[in-house]
Amino acid sequence: MLARRLWPYHRALLAGLWVLVQLLFLGKFHGPHSANDSSRYLAYAANIAECGYFEPGHNLRYVLYPLFQSLWLWLGLGWWGIVAGQMAVSALATRAIYRGTRRLAAGQSGAAALATLLFIAWPDIQQFNVFLLTESLFISLLALSFGAFTRLQRGRPRDWALLIVILVLTVLARPNGFMVALAAALAGLDALRRAPDRRPWRAALLALVLLSPLLWLALNHQLATYYLMDTYQRGELIFRYQLWAVHQAAPLQMPPNGTGPVARVLYFAAHNPIYLGRLMLGKLFVFVSYLKPHYSLAHRAVGVLVLWPAYWLAGRGARRASIWQPARVFLAAVFLLQTAIVMLTVDDWDVRFLAPVLPVVFVLAALELQRLWKASIEAETPQSAALHSVPKPCLPAGPRL
Repeated sequence: MLARRLWPYHRALLAGLWVLVQLLFLGKFHGPHSANDSSRYLAYAANIAECGYFEPGHNLRYVLYPLFQSLWLWLGLGWWGIVAGQMAVSALATRAIYRGTRRLAAGQSGAAALATLLFIAWPDIQQFNVFLLTESLFISLLALSFGAFTRLQRGRPRDWALLIVILVLTVLARPNGFMVALAAALAGLDALRRAPDRRPWRAALLALVLLSPLLWLALNHQLATYYLMDTYQRGELIFRYQLWAVHQAAPLQMPPNGTGPVARVLYFAAHNPIYLGRLMLGKLFVFVSYLKPHYSLAHRAVGVLVLWPAYWLAGRGARRASIWQPARVFLAAVFLLQTAIVMLTVDDWDVRFLAPVLPVVFVLAALELQRLWKASIEAETPQSAALHSVPKPCLPAGPRL
C-alpha cells in the first residue's frame, strides 16, 4: 500500500503540509491580515515599542500579545515580522501536539500523526497565523501547555519549570487564559485525591479555602470590563447578532447598582433561572455545533462530518483508563472550562473561541481512534490465524516404491 510505504516519512510530510498551509493563507489574505481588533493591539504595541508605556484598562488583559508585537516593531520588521514570529511559535506548537500525543500513546505514532494532521489541516486554526490577533499566539500557547504537561510523566524539575513558564504566558495572552492553568491545577488536585497519602490532598483543600477571598477578587477583576448584563438583557447567543437570540417571556429582574461583577451574575441566575438556562443552552449549541449563521453549507457540513464524531471520540477517550489520567483531566478540563466561559458570557460570530480548544478534542479523538483501530486488528487476527490453522484432510497413502 502507498500509505505503508510513505509512513516512515510521515513527519516530513506533516512538516511539508504545515509549510504549504502557511503559504496558502498568506496568499489568500495577501500577507499579514488586519482584522477588527488588530488596530487596538497594534496601537498598544507601538506605545510599548516607542516609550515602554503599558496602557491600563481592558487591553491590559491581553498584554502578552501587544508585548509580542512590540518586539517585532522595535526590530523594525513590522507586520511581516509579527506574522513570521506567530508562525515560528505555531511550528513549535505543532511539534508539541505531535510529541505530546505520542507520549500519551505509549510511543506509538498513529494517534500523534492524526492529531497533528487535524491541527494543521483544520483551516480555522492555521488561518490565524496570518491574522494580527491574539488567537494565533493563544492557540500555540495552549498546544505548548499540553506538550509541556505530558512531559511531567518524567518527573524532572525542569519539566515542571517549563510548564509553569508556559502557563504564566498563557494567562497573560488572553483574559480567559487562566482556564489553562486552572485545568492543570484540577489535574493536580485529582492526582492528590487519588494518592495513598491523603495529607497533601487535605492541605490543598485547606489552601483553597484560605485563598478563596483572593480568588473572588481575581475573578471580579477579570470581569470588571465586561458588560454581561447587557448581553443577558438582549438575549444574545452571538455577540451583537440579534437574529439568533433568546426572547424574554417576562420582565427580567436585574441586580441593583453597585453590585460586583460576580455577584451580578449570581443575582441574575438566582432571579431568572429559566431564562438564563435557555440562554446558556443556546450558547452551548452555537459554540459546539459549528453551525454559525453566516457559514456556507460546505463549511457547516465539514463541521458536522468531522467535529461531531470527534466530540464523541474525545468523550470516550477522556474516560479511557489506558491514557495517563492527569492528561485526560487536563484536556477535558480545558474544553469544559472554555465551554462554561462562553455559556456565561457570549459567543463570537466566528470560531475565535472554539479554535483554541479544538486541539484538545483532536488529541483525545485521535487516541481513541487509534485504540479502536488496534482493537479491530486484534479481533481479526485470531480469526485469520484460525483459518490458517484448519487441519488438512488425511489422504490415503499411496503405494510404496
